[in-house]
Amino acid sequence: MFGFKKVPVMIKREDALPGRQEDMPITDLHYVSGNPISGHFTNGLSQAMFGFGCFWGAERKLWEQEGVFSTAVGYSAGFTPNPNYQEVCSGNTGHNEVVLVFYDENKITYIDLLACFWESHNPTQGMAQGNDVGTQYRSGVYTFNEEQKRVAEKSRDIFQNIIVDAGGGNITTEIIPATEFYYAEGYHQQYLAKNIGGYCGLGGTGLKFPVAMMMDEV
Repeated sequence: MFGFKKVPVMIKREDALPGRQEDMPITDLHYVSGNPISGHFTNGLSQAMFGFGCFWGAERKLWEQEGVFSTAVGYSAGFTPNPNYQEVCSGNTGHNEVVLVFYDENKITYIDLLACFWESHNPTQGMAQGNDVGTQYRSGVYTFNEEQKRVAEKSRDIFQNIIVDAGGGNITTEIIPATEFYYAEGYHQQYLAKNIGGYCGLGGTGLKFPVAMMMDEV
């Protein structure tokens, strides 16, 4: 369950597609919750961003968490401005398929979101997740402040020990500051709620993340 695949490498900035100035048109309401997804409502809410395989399945995992106000799928951690899905899938933008999360810290913690992240995919697969191969499927935590960075790195170290104890390999998750988030096309938003039985693509390691231990250590 921990095997690596031969996968593409990240494109260089100078070789990335040029993109465009126009934002992707979207419907600014979450299909499941009815809340906005565009981020114009963030007073009192915190943000987090994760990439862990096909963003259809990743978004569902996150919107199902109690205390999550809203989610949106998009492209980040790459070079091309306002890319479309075909461009991202070509590997020529450098972007990852990511989920932007708006959450209420009085109801759910960043550690809880990290637990969902680690448990929902296999973070040892490099530029792939399950049968999905490409730089857009890499594992990533994209942090909005130094505290998120510190906690994310600590959680990675804890989960790495758990994976090693289970006979697994090295975590390949990138933990870097969040860059520009570009909304994906409207049909991608909350895709698995609109398409019951649609493709998910996620397959975790079966290992649990020790939230209580993490709480004690941070």
